Amino acid sequence: MLFKSIINDMNVIIDTDENTVIARINGEVDHHNAKSIRDDIDLAIDRHHPDRLILDFDGVTFMDSSGIGLVIGRYNSIKPYGGTIVIENTGTQIKKVMRLAGLDRLAVIK
Repeated sequence: MLFKSIINDMNVIIDTDENTVIARINGEVDHHNAKSIRDDIDLAIDRHHPDRLILDFDGVTFMDSSGIGLVIGRYNSIKPYGGTIVIENTGTQIKKVMRLAGLDRLAVIK
């Protein structure tokens, strides 16, 4: 797979290939920066209509309920294209919060 970086800002770096969009999220996911992260990911989904969206939380240092909304919204964005979501590199606490919120019914959480 050859990935091409299409968006690069301080909160998210997005790489794409023909069928996959990978969003590498960095820093805090809170109400201050969730909108710009959402907008960047949605732009990539709209441009590429991927089969799979990978949300990589390796660089996330803090997440509030905005992170839950971010995942649910991206699920709704990719669903019309028949795509699936994989959430990777969640720390123990973030993974626990995501599962309690029921996100494991919408995405594979690793």
